[in-house]
Amino acid sequence: MDTVAKLPSDALTPTVSRLGQEDIGILLTDIEEVSAITWIVKRILTALSEPFTVDSKDIYTTTNIGISIYPHDGESPEILEKNAAAARSHAKKTLGGNRYYFFSENIQSTSIKHLNVESRLHQALDNEEFLLYYQPKIDTLSGSIIGVEALIRWDSPDAGLVPPYEFIPIAEYSGLINPIGDWVLATACSQVRTWLDMGIEDFSVAVNFSNKQFRNSNLTQLIEDLLIENMLSPENLIVEVTENAMMESINSSMVILHEIREMGVNIALDDFGTGYSSLGYLKNFPVTHVKIDRSFIADIETNERDATLVKSIINMAHGMGLKVTAEGVENEPQVEILHDFTCDEMQGFLFSKPVPHLEATE
Repeated sequence: MDTVAKLPSDALTPTVSRLGQEDIGILLTDIEEVSAITWIVKRILTALSEPFTVDSKDIYTTTNIGISIYPHDGESPEILEKNAAAARSHAKKTLGGNRYYFFSENIQSTSIKHLNVESRLHQALDNEEFLLYYQPKIDTLSGSIIGVEALIRWDSPDAGLVPPYEFIPIAEYSGLINPIGDWVLATACSQVRTWLDMGIEDFSVAVNFSNKQFRNSNLTQLIEDLLIENMLSPENLIVEVTENAMMESINSSMVILHEIREMGVNIALDDFGTGYSSLGYLKNFPVTHVKIDRSFIADIETNERDATLVKSIINMAHGMGLKVTAEGVENEPQVEILHDFTCDEMQGFLFSKPVPHLEATE
């Protein structure tokens, strides 16, 4: 634990109050050095990182702390509370769980921007402003298209075509990701039904799921209802989830993923190799596919270490009975190497960028 100079005894008995359903306010007084605040915050995070035992089960929590300082960050309790909340939000969105952050003017401007985006997102679903683009997946052996990945886009009247990285994190944080995710799933299933009716066989659509969606107890029922409504086989749908998303809600993710797999729906571990503990997830989660992150594919034709790593991932996944998709394929030498490595599927700009459904149909 860090040592702190001039930490007054009064600071160790702060005023604590509940500010909202998930928000706790802590008022520290007579603090002479910022390091004293850091020391206290770290002690809080350490204490809350320990599991709570309820009915003989260990329950883990994730904590984020935002800090504002009088009078630098505000002279009224209302302003200080608002700015601390903005700093906490920034810590949660950009740094992950169990982090703290001090307020700054940059956070304030970012917070205002996020609030504006969130406000527009509330109207986007009702106004039918969302679109699905589709990127094909290619069978490495035959070169034929065997499926697509569904990728959301937002056609905002104010901002034009908004890329996912600008609004998905805000949708996740605000809770809007659940209705948006439900729309994506329903639209993708309906589109696959249309393609199957055109005579395309053995075709699947992959849909990305966020950690927030795995906290929805109705998710499994929704998937089952959409498969029945669109007369789809479970094999026509692939649920994609990242390691990081699973880690955010590991207990609920484990239960729901097993339920989805028991339905016969395939599950792909996306961005493989960039998360917390890839091998552990392959062992414990019911995944059927592994998607190698594009960062490992980018230099396989020039970097021997990357090529060796990719080959090892493919061999390991095949040894566990899993299919492998290489993301971010952009040139023919990469295709040749992946073919030699017996990679099952490929995806990337070499074949097609994500395109609207009419272009995807062509």
